[in-house]
Amino acid sequence: MPQSSPASRTWFITGASRGIGRALAIAALERGDRVIAAARSIRLDSFDARHRERVLALALDVTDRTAVFRAVDDAVARFGRLDIVVNNAGTMSMGMVEEFTEDQARAQFDVNVFGALWVTQAALPHLRRQGSGHILQISSIAALGGFASTGLYSASKFALEGMSEALAAEAASFGVTVTIVQPGGYWTDLYANMTSTTPSDAYAPLRAELEKQWSEGSVDSDPQLAADAMLTLVDSDEPPLRLLLGSMTYDVAQYLSTQRVETWQRWEHVSRAAEHAISVEEVAPAVRDVAP
Repeated sequence: MPQSSPASRTWFITGASRGIGRALAIAALERGDRVIAAARSIRLDSFDARHRERVLALALDVTDRTAVFRAVDDAVARFGRLDIVVNNAGTMSMGMVEEFTEDQARAQFDVNVFGALWVTQAALPHLRRQGSGHILQISSIAALGGFASTGLYSASKFALEGMSEALAAEAASFGVTVTIVQPGGYWTDLYANMTSTTPSDAYAPLRAELEKQWSEGSVDSDPQLAADAMLTLVDSDEPPLRLLLGSMTYDVAQYLSTQRVETWQRWEHVSRAAEHAISVEEVAPAVRDVAP
């Protein structure tokens, strides 16, 4: 993995008041970089006094598109440029798909998908003009597959990743790189502040089984390890489109990928039989026949 010795860079990190976002902000400051630390509630004096001239603490709700654009413009005005944008702000909702209210479902997407979209849209014009930049989209192990009780959270992260794959293809010609970071469990207050649905009695047996599995297999790590990995990522001369963080995440990704390939192969004959090209002359009558 070729690496170069980076000059001082400017980071824009959302969700920077806690967990991985805060650990990454501090790690960047410790190496001499400049950091715009954005969160719903954040204070400058929460950072070491040694770094005060290189950090801008911004109170920001990423679901407010107007505020996001203003914040990014203010950050560029303060430090002159952006080099690394980290869409880390996120919320987690737990519950069976059937149990979600409309407000709960929309709130999950407002932060995890639209919040990242607004920050990305606000930052891209600056990155395009300077011809460089790296956008880190913080996804989750939940985007590797849909798991019982994380359906809406997984859906929001799947959406983030689909958007980010397209973004990577669109931004590459401007010298802007996109990486989807897929972390496993880290000691943050994500779980303490998550939204939970009102439990339905119908799912009580499944909930009991899930609680047993989690008690036996839960792995949570120091957020600093995630920050260290992302420093290695942004220092790379060839950063990947995706980066898995954690052994459990790596193993789950390998297992699910293998299962999908095996399923595709078993059903290959059905998949291929569902395609047969026809000419426009052939399709036109068929369309006319079914038209109202």
